[in-house]
Amino acid sequence: MADYAIGDLQGCFNEFSLLLKQVDFNPSKDHLYLVGDIVARGPDSKACLDYIYQHQDSVSVTLGNHDLHMIACYLNNVTPNPKDKLTALFNSSKLPHYIAFLQTQPLALYLEQYNCFISHAGLNPDWSCEQAIKHAQFAQQCYGADNAKFFLKNMYQPHPLKWTEQLDDAAKFRYIVNYFTRMRFITPDNLLNFNAKEATTNSSSLIPWFSHPKIVNAQHDLIFGHWAALEGKTPYNHLYALDTGCVWGGSMTLIELQGKQKFSEKSQLLSK
Repeated sequence: MADYAIGDLQGCFNEFSLLLKQVDFNPSKDHLYLVGDIVARGPDSKACLDYIYQHQDSVSVTLGNHDLHMIACYLNNVTPNPKDKLTALFNSSKLPHYIAFLQTQPLALYLEQYNCFISHAGLNPDWSCEQAIKHAQFAQQCYGADNAKFFLKNMYQPHPLKWTEQLDDAAKFRYIVNYFTRMRFITPDNLLNFNAKEATTNSSSLIPWFSHPKIVNAQHDLIFGHWAALEGKTPYNHLYALDTGCVWGGSMTLIELQGKQKFSEKSQLLSK
């Protein structure tokens, strides 16, 4: 019996399958935690979701920005961008089932047995793990509700600069989702910057979210994806970056949660 976390699939099903074979993943006794962005940009998002849906009792997903965008497109009858390569998925009769399943999945998880926090993009330094889970639960209530399409349609409005209890629910949802799924660099007072996407920046007013003192001194492990430009490298031993850019010609990375051993599978795609 083993528990694993795996980085962004982004439709790279062949590499996903090979990585599961490499660790002899057994869905009857093992569990797999996916850090989000199951779909988009890669060649076979449908196969990725097929596998996850079929083995949902052995799989947990912390949703990423591409996953939420796909749900938003489906619920609001928007045709996905061709570059996301979702045509086969949107033509599938199983898509409503996949969407319904993803709507039950959280933005973040805390695994007490490993003292480990998992989300797609990371942890807002303003939040403790307990606060983050509460925010994630609120957001899940929004995208899992009967009026989920309202919240997801409003997801693209401007980001609220500050959290206040006076924000309406749609703005609170947007604030929470952006930190969990889009965060890379922040200002010293923890405001998001959506433009810088490389591993480093020349701006003296921006720092990686994980360089904030509250994250540096955290007493728990943090596992995240989203930031392929990091190439899996972080400056601290309690941080594990699992998006190693498979869809861009890099590799796919998996970690065994007990011993923190990493496994990787080189991308079969040409670098872009």
